[in-house]
Amino acid sequence: MTQQEPTEEEVRAALEEQLKRLTVDDMLLESTVSLLNLGARRAGLAGGDEGERDLEQVRLAIEAVRRLLPLLESGRHAQQVAPVRDALSRLQMAFAQISGTAAAGEAGAPGDPSQEPPEKPGEAPGQGGPAPSSGRLWIPGQ
Repeated sequence: MTQQEPTEEEVRAALEEQLKRLTVDDMLLESTVSLLNLGARRAGLAGGDEGERDLEQVRLAIEAVRRLLPLLESGRHAQQVAPVRDALSRLQMAFAQISGTAAAGEAGAPGDPSQEPPEKPGEAPGQGGPAPSSGRLWIPGQ
């Protein structure tokens, strides 16, 4: 049995029905998730996409999501903000590590111990990085 393609009128009617049910809150959440996914891809976190790395695009995705979070918190998808915050935090950490590695690569030879920040007392070797060494911590809503 073959299934025939829907007519243009049927497609339009189906799209119109979807638009009737769609809310701005839905689009905010969908856009936020898309920005996080694209930011992760531009950070090279998806594996095999390191050639697509673009730190400016990652930074822009992070800033856009940070600005959308207050709107998500007050909308009907407020219960889904925690996973979004978690994904944002992971993207911010990756951005800090990648941008620190890129800066270290420009300053000296990659892996050159003289170019890495000194370890803090009680810190495990290799656990220091751009975010911990800066002393700055991203706090939601600030």
